[in-house]
Amino acid sequence: MTEKRRGSSATRDRLLLAAGQLLHASPDGKVSTRAICERAGVQAPTLYHHFGSKQGLLDSVADYGLSQYLDEEPVPEGDPVAALRRGWDNHVRFGLDHPGFYVLLYGQVEPGAPCALTGAAEAMLLELLRRIAQQGRLRVTPAEAARQIVAANVGVALSLIAQPEPARDLGLSDRLRDNVIDALLTDAPAAAGEVTVPTAAVALLAALDGDPAGLSDGEAHLLREWLRRLAG
Repeated sequence: MTEKRRGSSATRDRLLLAAGQLLHASPDGKVSTRAICERAGVQAPTLYHHFGSKQGLLDSVADYGLSQYLDEEPVPEGDPVAALRRGWDNHVRFGLDHPGFYVLLYGQVEPGAPCALTGAAEAMLLELLRRIAQQGRLRVTPAEAARQIVAANVGVALSLIAQPEPARDLGLSDRLRDNVIDALLTDAPAAAGEVTVPTAAVALLAALDGDPAGLSDGEAHLLREWLRRLAG
């Protein structure tokens, strides 16, 4: 990549990150072109050069957030574990394809302030883990599994980005992916009589998520508390 192209890419990344940060901080989801440009350290014509309009920039912010875990190929229906592994690979590929933006996004986090650009991807991951839990295959709650997967997935992507490209060990991601995911899952959908109490509790928690099954708010809260203790 030439120096000119590298500089252009860095400017585009700063605009994307600035827009994402401002969207996250905005109570009504609105941000101005001026605020975006000031945070990114550019003039308005630069934004229009890269994205055509403010809406073009905001659309790109959404695309970047969602594309981290999206599958490019169909996953067999009813096999969320295969989708989970492919999602890991897609996330690492996203980082390697957009290293400058990825480092800005994940390498310069602000304590206690989750980034709006990562929220959509992490919500997709959590929904996938809920499906796996409902099959009785998750050893921990979907939220805990998501935290572990994101930490490992981001860590290996940053590690690979830091390696010189000719010496980059892509197998590191595969090995870590399998170690992390295999540790979180049971070997296969549990058969009747083989279900453990923690696994059953996790599955019921996932099934109750968003559907209290006719329970009052207080009853649902109490049941979830008991299930979390059993799952732990």
